[in-house]
Amino acid sequence: MEKQIDPRILRTRKLIMDAFIELAMKKEFKDITIKDITTAATVNRATFYYHFIDKYDLLEKVISECIMEEVLQEVSTHKVVNEETIEAIFLSIIKFQISIRNQCQRSYEAFIPQIETTFKKELQAFFLERMQKQWSDQNKVGVEVFAVMLSWALYGAAMHWIQNQTTKPEDYVKQFMNFIKNGVNML
Repeated sequence: MEKQIDPRILRTRKLIMDAFIELAMKKEFKDITIKDITTAATVNRATFYYHFIDKYDLLEKVISECIMEEVLQEVSTHKVVNEETIEAIFLSIIKFQISIRNQCQRSYEAFIPQIETTFKKELQAFFLERMQKQWSDQNKVGVEVFAVMLSWALYGAAMHWIQNQTTKPEDYVKQFMNFIKNGVNML
């Protein structure tokens, strides 16, 4: 039987994370201190350090949980990897990135490396879980390589679209899918 986490611990962790998000909307990440976070969350330093190693660990957890909540929850109903799943993830990445950029304008640039790392890791795990079930008779290493490549390519394509926005995102992802389906034969 799985041990239940004390609801007070969960509430305190959420208080700290919410305080950090609020501060990130107002200040640059480099200017946010542990004291700022603990004051805004109405907790002491020891409580902060019980939950997080430092503000970088807090940033990683906030981004990871936000990605899991906002992006992967939207596509969690997809049980297999197909065009519809990939398009839904692509659009979710764009929606998430634009939302973070708009909410945390002052800290967004500092968040980009952590967001990228977390996205790739979470997408890879998402794809790998589904692909291993979907293609259970395939080489496990090959499936893992495909999950890595798809997660990195999808994240990169979404970021490219955000930076350029030359077409509608739905058209852009269709071009991406055509390339995946037809691969090198298109070159």
